[in-house]
Amino acid sequence: MTALICGSLAYDTVMVFEGRFREHILADRLHMLNVSFLAPQMRRNFGGCAGNIAYNLKLLGGDGLIMATVGHDFAPYERWLQQYGIALHGVRRIEAEFTAQAYITTDLDDNQITAFHPGAMNHAHLNRVSDVTGIKLGVVAPDGRQAMIEHAAQFSAAGIPFLFDPGQGLPMFDGEALRAFIAQATWVAVNDYEASLLAERTGWSHEEIASRVEALIITRGGDGSWIYAAGARHDIPPAKPARIADPTGCGDAYRAGLLFGLQSKRDWPATGRIASLAGAIKIEKHGTQQHSYDWAGFAARFHDNFGHAP
Repeated sequence: MTALICGSLAYDTVMVFEGRFREHILADRLHMLNVSFLAPQMRRNFGGCAGNIAYNLKLLGGDGLIMATVGHDFAPYERWLQQYGIALHGVRRIEAEFTAQAYITTDLDDNQITAFHPGAMNHAHLNRVSDVTGIKLGVVAPDGRQAMIEHAAQFSAAGIPFLFDPGQGLPMFDGEALRAFIAQATWVAVNDYEASLLAERTGWSHEEIASRVEALIITRGGDGSWIYAAGARHDIPPAKPARIADPTGCGDAYRAGLLFGLQSKRDWPATGRIASLAGAIKIEKHGTQQHSYDWAGFAARFHDNFGHAP
């Protein structure tokens, strides 16, 4: 059951300022801000929601196909994904653009200043769900605004069940647009902050949103997650990471666990726990695609966390 994962592919350039922003940004001078931060540490990560979800789904043994737009600088990322056997024939290269890029500077208090260049992502609506065949399951993850709207409509028109994962793209949409997404989606996945924003903009409670889809999934960080399905709420406990290094991309790892559970036809309690552990393993490493495991290792950790096999 191949999942078509519509979303972004991006480079994340992360720099560490070995000081504190608050000591260099004066509140009474914000109208004439001109600061520079020396960042001796820097790393460049492969990211973007579609790439992160596909990478984690591959680790779990699931089957995913990325649909995204990239720029003329995509070659290093392409080689990385090919190394893991991730299908890329749904990826369109826009030669006149850069691949989407995030430049993130972090200080010693874990505050972040981020600049994001969408680049080729602005052309994501050029891709169409019908461009690929053999798709049984879809994902609409953060991407260009028009692409998210069109891909949701295309999945719905084709009768392909899909997960709506608005993520950081949620603020781009008003209540009418979000209600339309929910009407077309089969499942909705958000974190607790996004769930509050989704409820505020749609005017629907969590239970009302859940009644319109097969499942509403709300992740709650270290408190686990809730899965509303068939009139019930499943409380999914958090898995325990060995250490906390970097939470970036944990939500994408969790969503890969959801897809794997759907592909392998597991029930929601098992699917939620698989997703929870996938997120916990990711948080142990810096970067969104630097962790790895095989199924045997994953299953052993699952048993350690939840007392039974996945």
